[in-house]
Amino acid sequence: MNEIKKITILSGHFGSGKTEIAINLALAERLKHGKVAINDLDIVNPYFRSRDAAAIFQQHDIELLAPKNRLATADLPIVSGEMYRVIHDHRYRLIVDAGGDKDGAMALGQYYHEWKELRPELLFVLNRNRPYVSTVDGALYTIEQIEKASRLKVSGIINNSNIGSETSLHDIEKGYELCSSLAEKLEIPFLYSTISDHLKKEAEDFMSNHNVVFIERFMKLPWERENSHGEKSRI
Repeated sequence: MNEIKKITILSGHFGSGKTEIAINLALAERLKHGKVAINDLDIVNPYFRSRDAAAIFQQHDIELLAPKNRLATADLPIVSGEMYRVIHDHRYRLIVDAGGDKDGAMALGQYYHEWKELRPELLFVLNRNRPYVSTVDGALYTIEQIEKASRLKVSGIINNSNIGSETSLHDIEKGYELCSSLAEKLEIPFLYSTISDHLKKEAEDFMSNHNVVFIERFMKLPWERENSHGEKSRI
């Protein structure tokens, strides 16, 4: 997933799918780095959080930084103090799954003096199918609020436009148009579009002319957790 940084922060509006990207990015980075940690800093969304993929991280020897035991499922603004240890350990590649909007980004602000010299990259994940960020103006406002709360500047845009298992290539194409306009307006790079593995065949033409990263969907809605054979999903 493009340029390697010590710290990558993923932020975006509620329902952007940044947690999905954080999981996939952590798995990809583990193939290249001896130590990879993912910090679940999402204190806003109680439904889709990196901590819910704890078994996957354990299987791949990825360190999960998140509240433990009973606090792991609490809908409370709790962050892990382990973050400070990892920030200052040069051996780690750190992925941060941050909360959306200004409320979630406020949790990032507390680490500003710890990591400002490391120049973390803050990537904005956009799902065009979510309210408030379905227009350039709406997305610009959201980014402005995130930057103000985190005291960091967004350095790249990721198109993750989707509607879960019902996503079509049309959703991705429309998301790409919006993300490209947003990146141009901000004068920052548009990085890539994420596409679920099951759309690889349909996306062949699109990927020949666009930057694409295929991802596996781990976070599923309750009604998606049984496939057509009645089997339970992993999460």
